[in-house]
Amino acid sequence: MSCNPKVNCTCTYTSCSRHGKCCECIAYHKRNGEVPGCLFSEAGERTYDRSVENFYNDYKNR
Repeated sequence: MSCNPKVNCTCTYTSCSRHGKCCECIAYHKRNGEVPGCLFSEAGERTYDRSVENFYNDYKNR
């Protein structure tokens, strides 16, 4: 799989060293049992709560 930096990263946590580096971001959150911010709605992403439970609630409320 090729993984190039994503120019239009939707994550608002711009000080993160993995910001815009999709493969690194996904691997990091997977190791921590979390979901990357780019998969949340805008409102859900802004909570910075990357838990699977929060993702489920965010998805359910769309």
